[in-house]
Amino acid sequence: MSASVLDAVVRRYVGAREIAPEADGVVRAMPVVLRIERELPGRTALLEAAARAALAVCVDPRAQPDGEWHDQVLTWVDGRIRKIARRARGAHWAAAQDLPGITVAVDGAEARALLPGPVDDVPKAVSRLQIGGTDLPVDEPGPPPAGAPVIWLNPTVAMTVGKAAAQVGHASMIDAAVRGLVDVPAYAVRVPGRERWAALQGDVEAGAAVAVRDAGFTEVDPGTVTCVVTASG
Repeated sequence: MSASVLDAVVRRYVGAREIAPEADGVVRAMPVVLRIERELPGRTALLEAAARAALAVCVDPRAQPDGEWHDQVLTWVDGRIRKIARRARGAHWAAAQDLPGITVAVDGAEARALLPGPVDDVPKAVSRLQIGGTDLPVDEPGPPPAGAPVIWLNPTVAMTVGKAAAQVGHASMIDAAVRGLVDVPAYAVRVPGRERWAALQGDVEAGAAVAVRDAGFTEVDPGTVTCVVTASG
């Protein structure tokens, strides 16, 4: 995957404790649209859909060298892989389907990751969507499926669904980059107990797992480890 988006993720993010600002000063983000109708989706399923959708944009043929998305996605990754989650329902959700991106459904929950671009120049169909109000009740999904890679969310910090969706999207990208994946695995998302979370930090230090460290723009302090990804549960 020479000059691919995921190559850039490895170069820019893996092992980094601090990420430099965008070289051109333009702040870019990937909009992640979460479908939240009056009948609420499951929190875990929605996060799993968001994790898979963000990675799906990056491994899509259109994001590879010579693809129509490549320059936009690579420029975004070479800055900071910001994501902004917004909620949509009804006609607004339908309108989001007309924008360049990929929708993923998991157990009835849907998320659409859109082509990233400057945060001050987003399509009207995106800008009118609310960023806040994306919280959902905590659910109990049970153990992750056997053999599935797992994105573990930090149990010691509170994150809205929108914030968590952005974090699991980071996590899937970094994990795929490290492992050289070209497809999207069926990532499970789970919240471990505190003892398991402490053990996961040891796995990260040993190189057996990858972590997402947040820049601290919203909700959590800079440098907070929000997610850890393991190859299985």
